[in-house]
Amino acid sequence: MITVHYLDNSRAHRILWMLEELGLDYQVKVYHRTKDYLAPKELKAVHPLGKSPVIEDDGRVVAESGAIMDYLIETYGGEGLRPAAGTDERLRYRYWMHYAEGSAMPLLVMKLIFARIPGQVPFFVRPVARMISQGVSRKLLDPQLSDHLDLWIAEVGKEGWFAGKDFSAADIAMSFPVEAGTTRIAGAKDTSVLRGWMEQIRARPAYQRALARGGEYGYAKG
Repeated sequence: MITVHYLDNSRAHRILWMLEELGLDYQVKVYHRTKDYLAPKELKAVHPLGKSPVIEDDGRVVAESGAIMDYLIETYGGEGLRPAAGTDERLRYRYWMHYAEGSAMPLLVMKLIFARIPGQVPFFVRPVARMISQGVSRKLLDPQLSDHLDLWIAEVGKEGWFAGKDFSAADIAMSFPVEAGTTRIAGAKDTSVLRGWMEQIRARPAYQRALARGGEYGYAKG
């Protein structure tokens, strides 16, 4: 039995979704965030970094979303969730599987951190903290995130999915960056392509079953 160590309202939703797409049996151990919106210390008993998602399977502990998804595909016959080897679509698939955590999420996490900084300092320095945070977002983060948003729109606009004309695990990997990004990226853009893509992924029965198993996942409401 696969055990998913699941932090509420987090990227761990993608792992439940992947498991549901593969039709695998699993159990969920839910962890709740602290008042500082951090993972609880109990997760360090599972993995030294104390992060989620993490899975345990047959004595193995596997961390990192992309590594978990690769492991599940390779271990449980999930070739239907990635394009055929040697194709251009497979190359695009590999790019988006790495991009999701390697390029997209660091910027989105920084955006979240700087948005939260003013509320974490003594009240008498909050105006200064707010000014600095807003300046970093406006000058550094928002222009880069705008470029990323353009890239998502262009890629999905080609054939409807992130790695060609068929749904794949690349769409699962990109679900959290897109769902989170469309709520955090400033500026007026036509995101109808991405909204249509989100409607399609949220309509998948496996996505809905994952919500039922994992519970709170605020980005599914956007």
